[in-house]
Amino acid sequence: MAQILENISKIVTLSPEEELLFLSKIETKHYKAKTVILSAGEVCKDSYFVNSGLLRSFTINDNIVEHVLSFACEGWWIGDMYSLLSQKPGNLFIEVLEDAEVVLLSKENQEELYHLIPKLERFFRIIVENSLVAYQERLMDNLSLSAEERFDKFCKKYPTLIQKVPQKQIASFIGVTPEFFSKMKSRLLRK
Repeated sequence: MAQILENISKIVTLSPEEELLFLSKIETKHYKAKTVILSAGEVCKDSYFVNSGLLRSFTINDNIVEHVLSFACEGWWIGDMYSLLSQKPGNLFIEVLEDAEVVLLSKENQEELYHLIPKLERFFRIIVENSLVAYQERLMDNLSLSAEERFDKFCKKYPTLIQKVPQKQIASFIGVTPEFFSKMKSRLLRK
């Protein structure tokens, strides 16, 4: 549990009593690779913190094409923000890509913690703001950068994921087909 407390301490400082209270409101689960922990159409009831392993969020369009929205490795949060905040069925799947230990914080417990430990509301506001900034940056990149530039940026931002994530998922994340990605990658390797 030290990892999640370390993550929180980067933004706010909890007293030992507040740490114990926070820890009493979370649940840790172990998942095998390829486990889908949230499906489109379900209401997201938890925020997920990755202690170890790797997760991804994605959606599937009408043509059965996956679109990867995000990856979450050790020390990162992931969830379906739309569904979690609105408590309506969401559009995202969250899948475990490699065996993972994940901390679950239910929306109900999160709301309770906001009242009991107000600085946690600040912590989660900052997490959501950072997430919004990252999504906006990604959207702007998709509109203004070439596929090669987006891939280069992905490699710099997520260097550990290049070896862990299947190429078709990286292609989906940067917004190209697997075939285009393969050709682009071999062209880059020849340079």
